[in-house]
Amino acid sequence: MFIIVSLAVIGALTVAYIIIDSFRSVIELIVSHLTPYFLPQDVQPLWKKFGNWAVITGSTDGIGKHYALELAQKSINIVLISRNTDKLKSVAEEIEKYGVKTKIIVADFSKGIEIYQHIEDELKDIPIGILVNNVGVQYEYPMPLCELPTAKAWEIINVNVVAVTTLTRMLLPAMVARGKGAVVNVSSGSELQPLPLMAVYAASKVYVRNFTQAIREEYSPLGIYVQHVSPLFVSTKMNNFSQRLIDGNLLVPDAATYAQSAVLLLGRVQNTTGYWLHGIQYFFIKLAPERLRMRIGHHMNKDFRNEHFRNTKLKAQ
Repeated sequence: MFIIVSLAVIGALTVAYIIIDSFRSVIELIVSHLTPYFLPQDVQPLWKKFGNWAVITGSTDGIGKHYALELAQKSINIVLISRNTDKLKSVAEEIEKYGVKTKIIVADFSKGIEIYQHIEDELKDIPIGILVNNVGVQYEYPMPLCELPTAKAWEIINVNVVAVTTLTRMLLPAMVARGKGAVVNVSSGSELQPLPLMAVYAASKVYVRNFTQAIREEYSPLGIYVQHVSPLFVSTKMNNFSQRLIDGNLLVPDAATYAQSAVLLLGRVQNTTGYWLHGIQYFFIKLAPERLRMRIGHHMNKDFRNEHFRNTKLKAQ
């Protein structure tokens, strides 16, 4: 009887842990939105809390661009890093309408380690308080590994893994010296399980999650805030393989809506999907066993792959 009771208690505690852990993102979203009303003295302006300069990678389109615009509205000066000079200048002009300073740095993260000395030289005299590692690259459409060009696989690794690692290593020492700063690493819901037909992309996002949690443990005692952001589907050009995702819906917000929500959570929660409906989805996804999540993901990617081929065929007619 004792053994049966013990096993029942262990089982109940395990189930409770899984539910609480899965529901954490939703709980953090609720708490972060209520904090300004119940503890207004604890909500400092971001520029005061972390510093008045932010670096944002992949900042000419999608989430990165709109994250930059949101920070600018909170009196944060912005360093934009991306590979297209004309787009950088255009976004910088848009940001400067909010009365903040900007700096643009042209860099193609797919080139790998060779670009970082130039970035470091450009940033050496700027006290960066917030680093937003947003740049990322996705498959052109879902495909098995043997269809993925080797060059594309290396591009994913260079952009999704090398960039977050190298820029964090570059800018973190100065934050530690000042005793404050924020590192925001944008991952993806793809991190939740192995993802057939997007194997390399999903694996790169697991790296981002683990890297983020590890450096948080290392540097939060030194005053550094490290946030892990894990969006689900957002209507951006990264999802061009599916018109349904580009069209968006309540569960698939556009980049502006998503960024507005995500920036509100900066400095308030450590792990977040960035968007309340994504938090609810994240909860239910995590309740399922990993193998089931992988099979569902595989089925979804087969569907997206078929949609891509159908649309490609229609365009060719």
